[in-house]
Amino acid sequence: MRKRYVIFLAALVMLGFTAMGWTQTNTQTAGKPQGAAPAKASTSASTGDLAGVWNFLPTKYDFSSFAKGDPPMTAWGQEQLKAAKPSQGPHGVTLKETNDRVYQCFPPGMPYIYLQVFPLQIVQTPKEVIVLFEYDHSVQHIYTDGRKHPEDLTPTYMGHSIGHWEGDTLVVDTVGLNGKLWLDRLGHPESDQMHITQRFKRADDKTLQIDFTFDDPKAYPKPWDAQLRFRLHPDWDIMEHICMDNTSFENFER
Repeated sequence: MRKRYVIFLAALVMLGFTAMGWTQTNTQTAGKPQGAAPAKASTSASTGDLAGVWNFLPTKYDFSSFAKGDPPMTAWGQEQLKAAKPSQGPHGVTLKETNDRVYQCFPPGMPYIYLQVFPLQIVQTPKEVIVLFEYDHSVQHIYTDGRKHPEDLTPTYMGHSIGHWEGDTLVVDTVGLNGKLWLDRLGHPESDQMHITQRFKRADDKTLQIDFTFDDPKAYPKPWDAQLRFRLHPDWDIMEHICMDNTSFENFER
């Protein structure tokens, strides 16, 4: 069993808040709208190999946010950000003061889960790609069998994801998010109108690159992009992590 050299709470304190650069995206190039049919289910000859255990790649980016500074926001988005009391960033408060519900062991949801300090494992099957997050056993099911998003979709923390392969790149379309939590640890808002497009590919043998497009007209006037990278760890396994068992926030002070 691999050793833990990063403790969750200590990592939250020690990590800086230099964040990922965001860029606006033309709405004509944003991901497919809800209900749109994905590309025809791919064959094994047209898929890439994403399987393995991956951990956030240490770079100039960190685990706090997808955005460097604040992307342009709607009036509603600005109101939500103003009300946020994040644990990190220029408006950070102590953990006892924060209203980030992840610290109350609510699931981070999409896409916040990708900013946690725990590894993830990608498993590929003929019908779906499964992203297993070590943190609190969160799971993203990405269906690649050609199905559409359900018309009677019930909003959830992780939403509903369908995907198709474009060569060695997995293109994922996620809708049906409940908008109950933030987009990141800095308090950037997310509404139930959030639509996320992800593009998974190996930048090289040991590097996984995920490009995100965020399209949430209630919170942001234009779609915008971000990128995360992860390092492959062939000798790692996903371990059991339960938020309530492994984290004590009441007694922790920054």
